Amino acid sequence: MIFEKAAESDIPELTGLRLAYLKEDHGKIPPDMLNTITKNLPPFFARHLNRDLIVFVCRDAEAIVGCCFLIVTEKPASPAFPNGKTGAVLNVYTRPAYRRKGVAAALLRMLLAEAAAMRLDDVELKATQAGYPLYQSLGFEDAVSKYREMKYRSTR
Repeated sequence: MIFEKAAESDIPELTGLRLAYLKEDHGKIPPDMLNTITKNLPPFFARHLNRDLIVFVCRDAEAIVGCCFLIVTEKPASPAFPNGKTGAVLNVYTRPAYRRKGVAAALLRMLLAEAAAMRLDDVELKATQAGYPLYQSLGFEDAVSKYREMKYRSTR
């Protein structure tokens, strides 16, 4: 198994892994939405990969078998993020045949080492019940804040 950062040549496989992750996470996705997502992923990866998106992959001899994404955001410095840079983990995914073999843990350790090297103030994620114990074992803690998480959907 080879663990490394993804390259531009990996974009087709990253697109497939993202779609597999979304289908497992969201269940059935309406065909028109799936088509839109499928069309938008390759240009997104082309614009962001190895800039503000770092993707860590695990390869066997034939294909990428696992991945995780680190999205880096720069913000005005504050007491919450004095260096002004934070990270978000997305798309921690391992193909079913390779699960429970340490692939995700190894990828996340690489991601956290990169975050430290980049001097990110923090790295956040949203954990599923299945992933929660892994994230805790790597040092992630439940976020506690006086603020309430909210969002506005502009494409209603």
